[in-house]
Amino acid sequence: MSDRIVVAMSGGVDSSVAAALLVEQGFEVIGVTLRLAASASRCCSLEDAEDARRVAEALGIRFYVADHADAFRREVIEPFADAYLAGRTPIPCVACNQRFKFGRLLERARALGAERVATGHYARIGRDPATGGRTLRRGADASKDQSYFLFDLDAARLARVRFPLGELDKEAVRARARALGLVTADKPESQEICFVPDGDYARVVEQVRPGGLPGPGDVVDESGRRIGRHAGVHHFTVGQRRGLGIARGRRLYVQAIDAGRNQIRVAPAEALAAAGAALTGVSWVAGAAPLEPCRARVRVRYRHAGAEATIEPQAGGGARVRFDAPVAAVTPGQAAVFYDGDVVLGGGWIAEALAA
Repeated sequence: MSDRIVVAMSGGVDSSVAAALLVEQGFEVIGVTLRLAASASRCCSLEDAEDARRVAEALGIRFYVADHADAFRREVIEPFADAYLAGRTPIPCVACNQRFKFGRLLERARALGAERVATGHYARIGRDPATGGRTLRRGADASKDQSYFLFDLDAARLARVRFPLGELDKEAVRARARALGLVTADKPESQEICFVPDGDYARVVEQVRPGGLPGPGDVVDESGRRIGRHAGVHHFTVGQRRGLGIARGRRLYVQAIDAGRNQIRVAPAEALAAAGAALTGVSWVAGAAPLEPCRARVRVRYRHAGAEATIEPQAGGGARVRFDAPVAAVTPGQAAVFYDGDVVLGGGWIAEALAA
């Protein structure tokens, strides 16, 4: 395999150092910035592309900008808005990784004579001692680990991917950038979705689907009794407490979102516990589902520590997850990702929380 490799350079410190490390390791590195979102976003902007270009110049590598903004809107932003309108809470970063960073970027790499791509994700790639196939592992820095967002990378694609930052923590990355004099060394990082720079998801939905908004509806309690009104289901997610506009003697949280009825159901915290989850679109890093139910630690959102569970694969790419103990706020639209220690087995999309 050629030593030529394409690095996704977002204009941030992580991808800058990823490129620098590969140069140090003797690879012929080509930097590519994927311009995905509008210039008003906190990443993928013209300013970010210029920062990436300056880093590439400092490293002495070739550099290109690929504009995929139209495709990104169709394949990531519009489905994001549609999911909120359907009462789900989406994770656009997974779709971005799948379709662009490990989809279109790999296609572009091949056009440039490279068979591999690299990104600044905090994750690691290992080998299965039994099969010799690639495995996806958590990043060494637990606070920055991004393996949750990469669960649908199978062993075949992992063979063409590099994560140079997998063994590092954030401060070590910044220290390396400072030592190299890179302009991105102290650049702040965004904690938000790139096309939702101020965290206002509802406003993005309204901008993308102005003609499809549901309008006000009822807030109901566990028994179905109306106790208030809401401004639109796209303002809410399961587990949310703030913004309900309901004054009661105890704290209430969003328990479920019924987009068909334009209804938000609220309940006290203890009612949010789920015994399991029904999943769709399940993928397995090994490439095929296990033949029997398997045990794993399952994370149902990015910052979730995980819960011990049994996973029952089902026909058609689905699965059922049954937790050993109830888990709070299992949210349709989020991913359930399966771990064996620090190894990612796979994951899928939460379609429904199963009642405790």
